[in-house]
Formats: sequence, structure tokens, C-alpha cells
Amino acid sequence: MLKINTSKRLWATYTTIGKTFGQWFSPLFTGLFIPGFKLKVILYNYLDKLFLPKVATRRLKTPILIVGNPRSGTTFLQRFLATHVGTGSELWELIFSSLILQKFVKPFLPLLEKFSPTKHHSTEAHKTSLSSVETDDASILFRYNDGFFLYGFILAWAEEDLFPWFDPQQRNMAERDFDWLSRMWSKKLYKSKKDYYFGKLFSVSANMPSFQRYFPDGKVLYMVRDPLQVIPSGLSLITGVLDKKFGFWNLPKEKRERYLNRMYLALKELLIRFHADWTTNKIDKTKVKIVTFNRLMNDFDNLMFEILEFLEIEKSTELNELILETAKTQNEFQSNHQYNLEKFGLNEAQIKIECKEIYDTFLNGKF
Repeated sequence: MLKINTSKRLWATYTTIGKTFGQWFSPLFTGLFIPGFKLKVILYNYLDKLFLPKVATRRLKTPILIVGNPRSGTTFLQRFLATHVGTGSELWELIFSSLILQKFVKPFLPLLEKFSPTKHHSTEAHKTSLSSVETDDASILFRYNDGFFLYGFILAWAEEDLFPWFDPQQRNMAERDFDWLSRMWSKKLYKSKKDYYFGKLFSVSANMPSFQRYFPDGKVLYMVRDPLQVIPSGLSLITGVLDKKFGFWNLPKEKRERYLNRMYLALKELLIRFHADWTTNKIDKTKVKIVTFNRLMNDFDNLMFEILEFLEIEKSTELNELILETAKTQNEFQSNHQYNLEKFGLNEAQIKIECKEIYDTFLNGKF
């Protein structure tokens, strides 16, 4: 297994930003800030262990994960379930993971929002903020300077292909990550006084067997959307952030094309890896429910009733009414997020051929 330490990842991040975007000085200030910030969070987590020992050392054994490619409906489903059925982590809680530290930080959230990276997101593609329930992949970036986000936003730009650093088949950091996440999720359940934690991890698409080994009692809702829609939509989301921050479409064509090709391959690999594990029975299918984007939009009420039954969660009268009301708005919803294949150097025939197995297995009307 590859061993890539934190210093190497940070150096690669710094040099990649410099060579790609011509920014050599501002990342230095960020680089000087990160160690002190991480040390502060670590120290406060130790305070959690000192003053809240039963909470801080407990590991959640039964998370409910929403898994799938970006723009497959994962955010909507996670936020609905986290808001109305259980709980999920807001972005600021993923950054400031100590319960004690959160008490000091919360009053300053309006101020911190002005400096938040979420301001680079297009609200048409993905509405978010520090106080929005967000993907737990972000926590791996903040805690370890590692993971799906580091590759997708920065290191996919590197001159050398660094995908192996983040490929669980070549460098599997699942035990480290799940050990961290299970403790963080347990704290959130304690704080929220809820019974169910709804997390979201894009990266688990490529590493589902490891998740099920660590969390044998966990359950997963796997989201599937037509690759002709989800891949360009995912690329549009990522490049939208990069365009606001670095002027993506003004960068040299050669750099853009290399980056887009790597991201296309990475997004496609998430689909292919899950499919391979599913069809070779490396996944315990009794703990996974396949959820299609079309049903999320057009059959929300029946889908939600099935999900609640799968999760063994009883629905109250209030929840039942909310689901029926939400189903009406889902049927009428029209996204303003615009994207096209050609913009990203892709074409319909290519995606249909390279993702044929996804269509045959998951988009055949059986789910």
C-alpha cells in the first residue's frame, strides 16, 4: 500500500496551486495557519475526552449513509432525512469537531461565513453555507488534509497523475477515516439528542466493502442518476467553484483539458467501482438500498415510505404529511443549473459505452 504522509500532500498542494494558478504567496499564509488551527482543534478534542469522556470516546456503530456521485440527489436526500428524521453534521461542525470548541465558535458563525469557502459555490448548482448539512468527506479534508476533496479541487491539477494517492485499491485509509468519523458522528448524535445519524460520503462509492467491514450494522442509501446527467452536472459543480476562485475558464486550454479528463475518469470510477463490488457480491445487499434520481424527483412519497421501511423507522403523522407535501413540490421542481457535455470535452456515445454496465444494472427499471 502506498504511504503518502501529510507533509508530502501539503507540499504537493502548495506546488500545484503555484504552478497551476500562479498563486505562490497566499497559500503560504494558509499553510502557516493550518498547523496552528489543527493543533487547536486537536487540543479541544482532548478537552472533550477530559470533560465528556463517555461521549468523546464513543463510536457510532449504526450510521445511515447516503452514497453516490455528486449531483445524484445525495444532498437533497441527506438534508431531508437529517432535518425531519434524525440529524447530520453542518459544515462548521465538520471543521470545528470538538463539542467544547463549538460552543465558543457558534456565536461567530455570521462573521466566519464571510471567509467561508462556500461563498465560491453557485447557488443554482449547490446551495450551501457553514450552517448547512454537508458531506462528511469535507471532514477528512479538514482533519487529515486528505481525501476526495483534496484530489478533486487541487491535486487533480498536478503535472503528475496523483490519483493513486486517493485510490483505496492502492492506498486504503478507510480504518483511519471511519475511526475518526464514527467518533464525530457519535458526538453529533449526543448534541442533537436524535436517534439517527444521516451522513454522506461520496468516496464510499469506491470502497463500500471497507465501510461494511467497519460498520457491519450500518445502512446505505446508494443514489444512482443517469451518467449522461450526473457526470457533466458534477463537473459543472466543481468547475463552477474553481472558476469563482481561480478563473477556471481563463486558464490555459491544455491545463483545463488535463484536469477535466482526470475528473471525468474519477467520477466514472466511482460509478464503476460500486457496480463491480455490487455485481461480484462484495457488498451485503441487505444493508444497501438503491435509490434512483428519477424516483427521488417523480415518486418521492412512495420512495420515502420504502426508505423508512428499509431503515426500520416508524413514520409519524406529521412526517407522513410532510412527505406527501414534498412529493408535490418535487414533481414541479425545475433546476436552473445548466450544463452540457461538449463544454467538458465529452459526448453522449462515449459515456453510454463506458458506463453501459451502470445502465444495464441500475437504470433498467428494476429500482
